[in-house]
Amino acid sequence: MIAADIVAQSLQAHGVTFLSTLVGNGIDPVLHAARAAGLRVIDTHNEQTASYMAESYGRLTGRIGVCAVSSSVGFTNALIGAVNAHFDGAPMLLIAGASDRAYAGRGCFQDFDQVAAASPIFKNARLVDHPDKIAFHIHEAIAAATSGRPGPVHLTIPLDVLNSQVSQAPALSPLLTGSGLVQPACRGSAALVEQAAASIAASERPLLVAGSGVFYAHGEDALARFLTQTDMPVMAPIWDRGSVASPLPQFMGVIGAASGSPRLLDSADLVILAGARVDYRVGYMQPPEVRSDVRIVRISADAGELHQGVEPSIAIHGDARSVLEQIALLLPDRPSATQARWLEEAQQRNRQFHARWATPLSSSGPMTGRHIVEALRSFVQGDTVFVVDGGNIGQWVHMAMCDRYPGHWLTCGASGVVGFGMGGGMAAKVAYPQRPAILLSGDGSMGFNIADWESATRQNLPFVGIVADDQAWGIVVSGQTRRYGAADTVAARLGRIRFDQMAEACGALGMRVEEPRDLAPAIERGLAAARPCLIHVPIAHGGPAD
Repeated sequence: MIAADIVAQSLQAHGVTFLSTLVGNGIDPVLHAARAAGLRVIDTHNEQTASYMAESYGRLTGRIGVCAVSSSVGFTNALIGAVNAHFDGAPMLLIAGASDRAYAGRGCFQDFDQVAAASPIFKNARLVDHPDKIAFHIHEAIAAATSGRPGPVHLTIPLDVLNSQVSQAPALSPLLTGSGLVQPACRGSAALVEQAAASIAASERPLLVAGSGVFYAHGEDALARFLTQTDMPVMAPIWDRGSVASPLPQFMGVIGAASGSPRLLDSADLVILAGARVDYRVGYMQPPEVRSDVRIVRISADAGELHQGVEPSIAIHGDARSVLEQIALLLPDRPSATQARWLEEAQQRNRQFHARWATPLSSSGPMTGRHIVEALRSFVQGDTVFVVDGGNIGQWVHMAMCDRYPGHWLTCGASGVVGFGMGGGMAAKVAYPQRPAILLSGDGSMGFNIADWESATRQNLPFVGIVADDQAWGIVVSGQTRRYGAADTVAARLGRIRFDQMAEACGALGMRVEEPRDLAPAIERGLAAARPCLIHVPIAHGGPAD
């Protein structure tokens, strides 16, 4: 056997079942070893799609996603998925090949210091320079990716190391195996939890901001119970992982959207940041976005995050699920009358804010993004995996579908990237092959990796994609129009593309829908198809941000 076989065995020992990839220099031994070991190898037309697959899988499941690519330019092209994982705190391993070590630094083919390039992005980045270190480095990398605040990790393994002959390896040591799953289990300090409970009881206008840390702590049920007990308004930072599995009267939608949000943050006297970062989405937690006398309770499984961005009144090192459960035990079964009135006020503000997206839709004339979102509403109930990739169309989803935000809905992530949707849709079917999956994309976003409809078709990953086509970078047009006027937009308009015909050329099912009444039947047909389906929907320009 060769050392590449140890790579495959080590990945399997950490629960890995597939690799996303694009072949090239230095990576062939890994792919052959993976296939021989029974790992699924899913190849794409673009390293971007492969890396988005790995990070999307990690964001959907909390389990390590693995992408294997070639050296130098292949590696750099795959960095985009790792950057997304970095912003979002998602578990992902990027393995890259390299030419033989003997000629590194001497001008060998694709000579490039990948570890140096990776270091600012990855939680752990290493050059594996000997076969005996492979199992150790894989375990170290996956442990880093799934601990604390999750994130991407990287290993460069040169070709001569991968091809090294090794004796028949014994079973991997139990000390170098693991679940590959983010599963924090860290209860908060009893004294600090007691302080937090006292602060909540004394508060008149508490607000909970539930970030990705709640999702990665498997905290959906704990969050729902906490909200039911406290009647505390809750919001999610836009693009964080969601943890509101079903409609809750306490859920006030997302905060930090380009389309705005109901004014709650600046009225709260207590803000609980549960697994959420301090950034622009929460106004940096600085006045006037928050009250000057606001108290802040910070909950994080990563001690290094507790003081990020702002100094909290109470900093609790613990996973969000455990800490919310601990606090709930110390609170009364019902909120105070003052807090109940605050929830009613928050709900009224929420209704007023969203009222403009609740008006009746026209059944004639050009379709809008809202027509698509309303047609999708009944299809994304239950366990359907819903992937949203785009600017204006993404804002439509967050504004018009604001009653819940489950963990099996996948947005671009905190980076705000567009173009991840192909990888996201493919990852959804790898993660949950028995569940329906729908990708909603803008036309600009779909243009990034459209050739991978052929990959999805060939790899038997059938999901339904819907392209909202306004022939523009819609959210940019909205912003430029406000600032410069409609006649003075620059580099924001796109030309005509027949996306349905391109999908057909890739072997997928392509459809074009121009009337609102035809949307639902087309989606039904796509979900029933045995191959990927792309529905092209021309729409009028305009979005919630206009």
